Amino acid sequence: MNALFDLSAEDAKARHAQLVKEIRRHDALYYQQDAPELSDAEYDALRRELEQIEADYPALVKADSPTQTVGAAPAKGFKKVHHSTPMLSLSNVFSEEELTDFLERIRRFLKLPEDETIEILAEPKIDGLSCALRYEDRKLVLAATRGDGVEGEDITANVMTIADVPKTLPQDAPEILEVRGEIYMRRDEFVALNAAQERAGEKIFANPRNAAAGSIRQLDSAVTASRNLHFFAYGVGEVSDPQAVATTAESATPLQFYIIQNLKRWGFSVAEKMGVFETLDALMDNYRFILSARADIPYDIDGIVYKVNRLDWQARLGFVSRAPRWATAHKFPAERAVTKLTAIEIQVGRTGALTPVARLESITVGGVVVSNATLHNEDEIARKDIREGDTVVIQRAGDVIPQVVEVLLDKRPADSKPFPYPDHCPVCGSLAIREEGDAIRRCTGGLVCRAQAVERLKHFVSRLAFDIEGLGAKIIEQFYEEELIRSPVDIFTLEARNDTLEPPIREKEGWGELSEKNLFAAINARREMALNRFIYALGIRHIGEATAKRLAATYGSFEALEEVMGKTQDREGAAYGELLNIEDIGPAAADELVAFFAEAHNQEILKGLQAQIRIQPYDTPKSADSPVAGKTLVFTGSLSISRSEAKAQAERLGAKVAGSVSKKTDYVIAGEDAGSKLKKAQELGVTVLTEEEWIALVS
Repeated sequence: MNALFDLSAEDAKARHAQLVKEIRRHDALYYQQDAPELSDAEYDALRRELEQIEADYPALVKADSPTQTVGAAPAKGFKKVHHSTPMLSLSNVFSEEELTDFLERIRRFLKLPEDETIEILAEPKIDGLSCALRYEDRKLVLAATRGDGVEGEDITANVMTIADVPKTLPQDAPEILEVRGEIYMRRDEFVALNAAQERAGEKIFANPRNAAAGSIRQLDSAVTASRNLHFFAYGVGEVSDPQAVATTAESATPLQFYIIQNLKRWGFSVAEKMGVFETLDALMDNYRFILSARADIPYDIDGIVYKVNRLDWQARLGFVSRAPRWATAHKFPAERAVTKLTAIEIQVGRTGALTPVARLESITVGGVVVSNATLHNEDEIARKDIREGDTVVIQRAGDVIPQVVEVLLDKRPADSKPFPYPDHCPVCGSLAIREEGDAIRRCTGGLVCRAQAVERLKHFVSRLAFDIEGLGAKIIEQFYEEELIRSPVDIFTLEARNDTLEPPIREKEGWGELSEKNLFAAINARREMALNRFIYALGIRHIGEATAKRLAATYGSFEALEEVMGKTQDREGAAYGELLNIEDIGPAAADELVAFFAEAHNQEILKGLQAQIRIQPYDTPKSADSPVAGKTLVFTGSLSISRSEAKAQAERLGAKVAGSVSKKTDYVIAGEDAGSKLKKAQELGVTVLTEEEWIALVS
């Protein structure tokens, strides 16, 4: 186990939950609000810590973990766009050792011999806003942000104002072509924009990436047109003729490098200083060269992106939940600065967790203004002996809140005192306890704690949950204080109660008849809700968006889920075992589910919601022409391809891959030297396939 994260199982569980919550908040700040509080260095440090904990304790890995998901939901104010193929994020490496691991994982996954060359395309990682451009009949018809990877924002009108985005393509381009790339602003143009903003008394942007994102998200495209934005293409999504995009007149072998060549030929700008390399040493030499030349490049880059050059290998490697296996980003080293920590504030989340936040004297680090940092928990404060008034070293790498690296003790004020971590909730005054083995202190106020109640309501109406326009954070807080909305059920009875209110909503300050009408229309539009989003909206600990989808896909309807939850009190029973057999559902998530459905107050709310809305059964996505779509599979024994590749192949075909055999398993695919899983399948009468039979089935 890595000594840096030498945690007990309970400490790891608690720290994991805290990191997940913290990273999600910063994802929303970065992707939705263009207002990151962290530097890339600090954000990456949080994500690396999470990845290390999950590596040490694999049972903590859940489908909704930030290691398995992408970005954040689309921001308000723009039409939603569903990506035809997901726009995923990238994993990161930070050292030669980690780059070596990345290359070795590719070799293992593909079962390549040691002497097989793996060509890698390396290109500078531009620090901009991800964008997808869709061309139909070779004309630009749609531009969208990445959003959460599945759904983005329609920014077509604004992208049309960017000069180096081709509006039409040559005749040899495919009829349908989705080009993916980065919208960015050069550093000199960023400086000029901020100078103009300052003269006009307008908002000053923290860095070129924020300036580009803020400019492209203008509701008035004339504002976007007045700013100097650019676009670099780095790949493609949906294509009507993949061969035309990935090959050249000289070679019919589909390569990533040929995609870039063709995009450039069709009028797109592509990153400079790009090349194909065959060895680790060559990749590291290129990394050091780009790092040394970084200051001379006129736009911000924060690392090097590596992609497997062969497209047939990319297809085999496939994806994990949030990133391709065939690509990664080699991030540049963190930048550091010194500033003063003015205060430590305690925030209370919807699960009652008390989280310390450091408030800093604003300072620019690597072109980004930072003013606060997370302090993780009370142990982190004690370990580093962080105090209010301290002068601290902070570091950032890229765009997101800095990490407090150390305290400069020689600059500590003479009257400095250790920070007294509260043992009572700063919001409701209830006792805040820290259970044995838990790294987090939690408020015991439960339903009487305003912070928890309000945060749960905010989650319920959030973008990935019920997504109710007009019920933003401030409105939820206002309506909670006015006792108009105290539970999710109150949202759906608000219109019926409105005329009995004194005053009705339309007569409140800032409201009118139209805004009241729009609010009720938005609420009524959510009286039918998909099962997976409903489960996610309940705000159960450890049950994120992806885990909610797995539960919905497994049980199909809310009635079926409730019925199973009623049988899971027996930890030795079949229902609880079935719950644990769902991939990515571990004991922690299972126990939280069981506890939630056993609570009388929660049952009351669920009944109230079911009286107000219709929870739609889950429609399991089917893979066309796949005989295993919706089937549950278990792989065992040694296969001709790696186990990871076999699992990825099955999931692409719409199957569910489980880790253990049960009566509900449809097929067990048994390779050589299959052991206990094969034996159990035979005992239960589950269909067993050899690898050859499996290949014949899905061919």
